[in-house]
Amino acid sequence: MRLASQRAVVVFSMSSCCMCHTIKRLFCELGVNPAIHELDEDPNGKDMGCNPPVPAVFIGGRLVGSTDMVMSLHLGSKLVPLLRDAGALWL
Repeated sequence: MRLASQRAVVVFSMSSCCMCHTIKRLFCELGVNPAIHELDEDPNGKDMGCNPPVPAVFIGGRLVGSTDMVMSLHLGSKLVPLLRDAGALWL
């Protein structure tokens, strides 16, 4: 939880996961610069676990969820306002 609250957007990911790549790409295209923690490259990654499954996305220090929840918010036009409120977007 400490890591999840250090930045406006935090993504816990696995470098080989295609869904993780999709979420990281979405944030990049939206102009968001998330803190990304690759659990398979971090020596403490196994201690952090994968529950919930990766990608685990935190916005404003709160768990938003995995790919399905992030994409649902995006398709419902609710992701950008959430990112704006968290200070991840300026415009």
